[in-house]
Amino acid sequence: MTNHNQKTKFFTKEKDNVAHYLFDAEGKTLGRLASEIAKILCGKHKATYTPNQDKGDSVIVINAKKVKLTGNKPAQKEYIHHTGWLGGLKRIPFARMLERHPERILEKAVYGMMPKNKLGRAMRKKLHVFAENAHNMDAQQPVKVDI
Repeated sequence: MTNHNQKTKFFTKEKDNVAHYLFDAEGKTLGRLASEIAKILCGKHKATYTPNQDKGDSVIVINAKKVKLTGNKPAQKEYIHHTGWLGGLKRIPFARMLERHPERILEKAVYGMMPKNKLGRAMRKKLHVFAENAHNMDAQQPVKVDI
């Protein structure tokens, strides 16, 4: 017999200590890495997770240009957007995006896994992606995470 008087506990908005996590994307699969990052940004790794509040932590990603795709995806994957003008459909192949803006590849993958509302946009601000091994976030004392 279940007790129907128990209610879901929602935590109120209080000042959380935001932790900073450091991910190294070298040799990691894009989707698997992006899902772990999205989980931390949303705060689902904490016991105080509340779906209508931003309880997530900050994520720093280095070596974004060394992320990998499996199978035939490096040759077939395209990033598509529309300019808003007639005939303005733009297709950018994965290889060109990797050479010009490697950090956007990981950002787009993570953003696709986040809420599409004001709360999701607030969570996105805590993602910092760097193409190379160097980053300027040493003052935050990030905790290195291995996947």
